[in-house]
Amino acid sequence: MAKRKPSPALRAFGAEVRRLREDVGITRTELANRISVTPSYVSQVESGNTRCRKDFAQRLDQALGTGDQLTTAWTKHLRAASYPKFFADYSEAEASADLLRAYEATFVPGLLQTKEYARVLLVSESTLDGRLSRQQILFREIPPRLIAVMEESVLMREVGSPDVMRGQCDHLLKMSERDNISIQVAPIAYYRGVSGSFNIATQSTREELVYLETSPGGLTTDDTQDILHVIRAFAELQARALSVDGSRDLLRKAMDRWKA
Repeated sequence: MAKRKPSPALRAFGAEVRRLREDVGITRTELANRISVTPSYVSQVESGNTRCRKDFAQRLDQALGTGDQLTTAWTKHLRAASYPKFFADYSEAEASADLLRAYEATFVPGLLQTKEYARVLLVSESTLDGRLSRQQILFREIPPRLIAVMEESVLMREVGSPDVMRGQCDHLLKMSERDNISIQVAPIAYYRGVSGSFNIATQSTREELVYLETSPGGLTTDDTQDILHVIRAFAELQARALSVDGSRDLLRKAMDRWKA
C-alpha cells in the first residue's frame, strides 16, 4: 500500500517545529529527552506524518523557550482556520510553500491586498484577519517566491473608493520592489484554457496544490493532470503579460487614474 502523503496542515506545523528546534540549536534526540518522548515521535511530528495534541505543542514551547509560538502555530494549522472550508487546504499548503503563483482575473491577489481593499470584499472580521495573517509569509526571513499575474481590468475595477484603489496600486508598486515578489499585468483578453482565477503552491519537495476559483466558492486539487494544465496556462499568461517594469509603469498610470 502506498504511504499516505502528509496533509498540508501537518506539514506546515512540522516545518515550524523543525525551524524553531534548529534555531535553538538542538537535535531531535535532545528535544525528545526534554519532553519525555522518543526521537522517532519528534521526527514524525516534524515530517508531518502524525498529528500532535495542543498540550504537546505547549510542551514544545516550554522545552524550546519559544513562548507560545508553537501553540499559536498548532491553533493556526491544526484547528479550524479563519478561512472558508473550501480554501483551508490551500491556505495550509501556501504557508509552507517555496513558490507561489497566482493569476487573478477579477481582484488583486489576496496576498497583495491592502487591509482597506480586503475589507470591502470580505464578509467578516475573522476572515479579514485570516487574510492579513496569510500575508505575513511574504515577510519571513526566508519568504516564498511569489509570481503574480493579474488582468489589467483588476486595476480599473473600483473596489471601495478611489482612495482605496489608489492606496492599493501604491501598495502593489512597493511590493513589486521586493526581491521575492514579481507582479505582472496582463492585457484584457481571452486565454485558451483559462476560465477563472487560480493559485499554485509548490513545496520544496516539488509537491503541488492548485486552488481554482469557481462561482460557488472554489476547489483545490493535487491531481497531476489538473496541475499540469494550470501550470501551462500560467506560463502562457505570464508570457503574454507586460514585463515587471512595464507593469510598474501601468500601476503608476492606474494611480494617476484614481486620483480624486
